[in-house]
Amino acid sequence: MIRLIELIRLSGLMKLTKVRGNCVNRCQPNQPNQPNQLNQPNQLIQPNQLIQPNQPPTSVPSIKFPQLKRLLICSTIFCFNSLHAQDNITRFLASDSVTVTIDMPARMYKGKQTIITFYALPNGNSTEQTMGRKMKEGDDWHFDIQHIRAQTRFIRNQFGRSINFVVIYLENSGKSWPAWKQQHPNFRLQIPALVDSLTDIIPGKKKEIHLNGHSGGGSFIFGYIAGVGVIPSEIKRITFLDSNYGYDSTYQVAFANWVKSTKDAALTVFAYNDSVALLNGKPFVSPTGGTWWRSHLMLRQLQGNFEIKKERDDSLVVYKAVDKQIRFFFKTNPDRKIFHTTQVERNGFIHSVLCGTKYDSKDYTYYGERAYADLLE
Repeated sequence: MIRLIELIRLSGLMKLTKVRGNCVNRCQPNQPNQPNQLNQPNQLIQPNQLIQPNQPPTSVPSIKFPQLKRLLICSTIFCFNSLHAQDNITRFLASDSVTVTIDMPARMYKGKQTIITFYALPNGNSTEQTMGRKMKEGDDWHFDIQHIRAQTRFIRNQFGRSINFVVIYLENSGKSWPAWKQQHPNFRLQIPALVDSLTDIIPGKKKEIHLNGHSGGGSFIFGYIAGVGVIPSEIKRITFLDSNYGYDSTYQVAFANWVKSTKDAALTVFAYNDSVALLNGKPFVSPTGGTWWRSHLMLRQLQGNFEIKKERDDSLVVYKAVDKQIRFFFKTNPDRKIFHTTQVERNGFIHSVLCGTKYDSKDYTYYGERAYADLLE
């Protein structure tokens, strides 16, 4: 069984409740608990609205980003009978268009380092699909292409008690971060405020932040950098999992200065040759529009600041900085296939977190067989 408590309570209104077992724990005023089943995470409940047994499934209140900073959040915790007893899942709406799902270890070790990885979702995928699950007949194929939840469990097994590993999934209502930014002209304020506020609510004093995203999720990372200008030292790792479509030379200085000034800063880029990939027999990415071209542009520009050398050249081409944590992983594509999400599925998320650490390639191989297969549920 997993014991869960509400992480956050609405000031003066919410009762802190401890729960055991396979259940849903939700915020409500100081009233006796009412049974509830939660299946639709995007419906809203007002702070003073009781959840009745026969009401439609509900979720949590919509909270504006500044309110997050003051911890005026009513969060809902989803409890799972996990064979691995590793995850406490918390979900709430951080605004009318952004759903936050926090995957925390069942036990947070006091005094230990806490890594908070923000994972911005790819275009067209829900959080549940991004988490993934063991497939059964009739399941949508999207549930089998990322498996971030099982890869998170693998990472936690590697870390053991030495590091608390937290993943925060970021989904927007349109399932596209590039489109969301177009619809929110103040994204330069909103995105950094969201990251800061969510970091604040995670317990622990020794925190480091990782920014990570696949596909359109890279747009969230660029939105953060555009907002802060100077990447803060609390950001220790930035990863583009085939997601740096939005890169241009205006970001070069920010990346270079961050790597030079931040101890243990790690910049990791994954891409495949999408410029030759075929969909229904036709190219679907322009020669300069995909991550292959953008990543090589990024590499060339960073080579003006750092000594970055090729250390592998076969089906996987790897570039690594001599004295800094900069790595580029390029998947070649002689057969003109589509490897967009395959890079994530084949231990890509694991490698994005562990490469360059003492856990690098321990019990797994990037672009190898699923090292997390026995952790799927």
